[in-house]
Amino acid sequence: MMNKDGKKQSRLAAFLSDERIGMAFGSFVILLSLYLYLTFISYLFTWKIDQSFDWSSVFSGPEVQVDNWGGKLGAWISNLFINKWFGIAAFFLPFILLITGFRMFRIRLLPLRKTIRFCLIATILLSVILSFVFGNSTTYLGSGPGGAHGYFLNNWLTALLGTTGNALLLILLVFVFLLFSFRNSLNWMRSLGRKSRHEGGLEAAVEGEEDNREASDQENEEEPIETEENNREGGFVVRDAGSVADRSGSDADDEDEDDEIEMTVENRLKQENGHGEIHDRAPENYDPTLELSGYELPPIDLLMDHHSENTEVSEEELISNKNKIVETLGNYKIQIDKIKATIGPTVTLYEIVPAPGIRISKIKNLEDDIALSLAALGIRIIAPIPGRGTIGIEVPNRKPEIVSMKSILNSKKFRESDFELAIGLGKTISNETYVVDLTKMPHLLVAGATGQGKSVGLNAIITSLLYRKHPAQIKFVLIDPKKVELTLYSKIEKHFLARLPDSEESIITDTQQVINTLNSLTIEMDARYNLLKKAQVRNIKEYNTKFVSRKLNPKKGHRYLPYIVVVVDEFADLIMTAGREIEMPLARLAQLARAIGIHLVIATQRPSINIITGAIKANFPVRVAFKVTSMIDSRTILDSPGANQLVGRGDMLITSGSNLIRLQCAYIDTPEIDQITDYIASQQSYPSAHLLPEYTPEQSSDTEEYDPDSRDDLFEKAARLVVEFQQGSTSLIQRKFSIGYNRAGRIVDQLEAAGIVGPYEGSKARQVMFKDLLSLEQFLERERNTDHDNP
Repeated sequence: MMNKDGKKQSRLAAFLSDERIGMAFGSFVILLSLYLYLTFISYLFTWKIDQSFDWSSVFSGPEVQVDNWGGKLGAWISNLFINKWFGIAAFFLPFILLITGFRMFRIRLLPLRKTIRFCLIATILLSVILSFVFGNSTTYLGSGPGGAHGYFLNNWLTALLGTTGNALLLILLVFVFLLFSFRNSLNWMRSLGRKSRHEGGLEAAVEGEEDNREASDQENEEEPIETEENNREGGFVVRDAGSVADRSGSDADDEDEDDEIEMTVENRLKQENGHGEIHDRAPENYDPTLELSGYELPPIDLLMDHHSENTEVSEEELISNKNKIVETLGNYKIQIDKIKATIGPTVTLYEIVPAPGIRISKIKNLEDDIALSLAALGIRIIAPIPGRGTIGIEVPNRKPEIVSMKSILNSKKFRESDFELAIGLGKTISNETYVVDLTKMPHLLVAGATGQGKSVGLNAIITSLLYRKHPAQIKFVLIDPKKVELTLYSKIEKHFLARLPDSEESIITDTQQVINTLNSLTIEMDARYNLLKKAQVRNIKEYNTKFVSRKLNPKKGHRYLPYIVVVVDEFADLIMTAGREIEMPLARLAQLARAIGIHLVIATQRPSINIITGAIKANFPVRVAFKVTSMIDSRTILDSPGANQLVGRGDMLITSGSNLIRLQCAYIDTPEIDQITDYIASQQSYPSAHLLPEYTPEQSSDTEEYDPDSRDDLFEKAARLVVEFQQGSTSLIQRKFSIGYNRAGRIVDQLEAAGIVGPYEGSKARQVMFKDLLSLEQFLERERNTDHDNP
C-alpha cells in the first residue's frame, strides 16, 4: 500500500515539475490578469448596471445581457472588487497575477515577494485614503471611489480619532509605506533636509568666510595646504575651507563660484571635535552588486532529489560483515577487543580495536583476504585512523546511496558557512556534509579514470559557487578541450563568464585560445598585485574591504576585484598538444595567484607523471581522486594508495596535506544545470562577458629569417608527412616523430617559410600547398640544386 502511495506521489511530483504545465498555468494567469483589467476598466463606465449583478445572475440564461466588456462574470467580479471591496485601489490586484504569470515563464519583471507586499498594502491604504478624500459620497461607483471596505474603515477611524486625527494617521501610514517600499526614499528625504539647511544658512556662512579669510591665510602661511589630490581617497574629496574661499574670489565663472560656495558651506556644517578639527560625514559603502541590484540567487527548487530504492544497510548485512571480519582475522590469530560500524552513503566504516600486542602491519597485509571473505568490490584499510586510536576497514555497501546536490546546498552547514568561496563536495562516511573554502585550498586538482565522476564533480563545484555568489563577485574562465562538458554554462556568459576581448566563444576549446587566455590571466594577476601594492594590503579580501568602504580612489585606477575561478575539464589533452606553452603560465598562476583571487580547478583522466608533474603537484596541495585503475595512478595523484580501491560512481578521496578523507561526491544531472543556467540567463545581465586583459602572442621567430642550412634534421621527413596526410599540424609531427611540442612547432615554421604549408589559421589545420609527393620531391630537388649553386 505504501509503495502505491509513493508511486502516486512521485507521479504527481513529476506532473507538477513538468515545464509545460508551468507554461500552461502561467499563460492562464497572465490572461486572467488582463481579463480582470478589462472588466475593471469597463466597470468605471457601466457601474450603474453592474452593481446590481449578484452571483446567482451570472449563470442566468442568454436573455440576460450586461454592458460590461467581460460579460456577466466580469460584471459580478468587478462589482465585487470595486464596489463591495476596495474601490479604484483594486486595480493593484491584477498586477500581482501578471507578475506571477511572467515568473512562471521565467521572465522576471519585478521581485515577486516585494511586488505582492507592495500591491496588497497599497490596495488597502489607497482604499481608505480615497474614501477620506471624497468623504461619504456614494454617488459614484456605488460605495464611492474607495469601495465598501474604504467607506467602512474611514467612518470607523473618523469616529475614533476625529477628522483631523484620521488625516494625521493616514499621512503617517503613507510616510511609513513609502519609507519601507522604496530603497532610496530615506536618502532622498535626507537630501531634502540638507538642501533646506544649505539654503537657510548660505548667507551667514558666506559672511563668516569673509570674516575669517585673514585668519585662515595666516594659518596657511605656517602650515602647507593639503591639495585636493592628496586629500581625495575612496571616491570623495576633502577641500580646505580657506582655499575654497580664496578661489571663490577668483576670475572663475558664476557657476563655479556657486559650486565652491556650496562646498564651503558644507565644510562649515561638518561636525567639529574638541580640537576644532573638521571631519567629513562617512560616505555610504560602495555596493558592487548595485548594477544588477535585482539579481536573485537560483532557488533550491531547481534541483532534484535523487534517491535509490532500498539503499539502507540492513542489520543483517552489518552483523554478517562484522562476523566475517572477526572470523578472517581470527584465522590469522589476530584477536579483536572491539568492533563498531559507521554507515555512510557508499561505504560502511568498521572500526576495530585489536588485542594488545597485535602489530598493525599484520592487519594491513590482510586487505585482500578480508575483501575475499566479504565478497566486496574492494576494501580499504586505514591503519590507524588519525586521532582515534583504532583501525578502520571501509567496506562498500551492497546498494550505495546517491547524494543529491540539493541535499548538500540545502544543508545547514552549507547555508550558514562563512567561507568566501564555499563549495559543497558531498558527504563523508559518517553522512556529514563536507564543505570547503576554495580560497583556502587555494587550487584544486581533480583526477580519475573515465566515467568515474570528474565532470559531475566539476559541476558540483561550479553550482556551489553559483548558489552563493552575485555576478559582480565572481567570474569563471571555462576551458573545455572536449567541447561538450561545459557548454551549458554558455547561457550565463554575460553574468558569470570571463573571456578575451577578441574571443567569440565564452567556453574556450581551441588550444591557442587557451594559451592566450592563461597568459592574459598572468597579466591580470600582475595588474592586481600592483593595485594591492598601491593600497598597502596583502590580499584581495583586504583590498575589496578597503574599496567598498571608499578608502581607495577609482580615479587612481582602483576597482572592485571579483574572484576568478579557472576550470579546466581535460588538462592532459592540453599538455599533449601545447606542452610547455600551457604549463608555464599555469605554474605562474598556481604559485602566485592565490592572494589576488584567481583560483584554478583542473581535471584530468590521465594521472601520469608527465601530466601531473612535480611543479603541478607542488602548487596543488588539495587533490581529489576518483577511482583509478592502478596503485601507481593513485600514488601519482594522492602520494598514497587507495584511489584504486574505490567503488566508482562518485566515490572519491580528497587530500589536503596529511589528511585523506573519503567522500561520496554530490550528484547533479544535466537537466538541473540547464534549469539553473536558464534561471540566471532570464535575469538582467551585464552588456557583455567580463573582459580579460588583451594578450598578443609573441612571434617565436620571423619565418623569412629561416636559413635552409639551419633547418631541422627532420625537415624533409616532416614535409613528406604533411603532404602524405594533407594535414599541416604541429600535433601530427609531434606524434609521428615522438618529439616535443617546441621542436615540432619550429619544424612547422620552417615548412611555412619554405612554402610547403600555409600560415596559421587558428583552430583550423594549416593548408598544405603540395597535393602529392611527386611535386614535393621536385621542389626539394630544386632547393638542393639552388643550395649547391650558391654555396
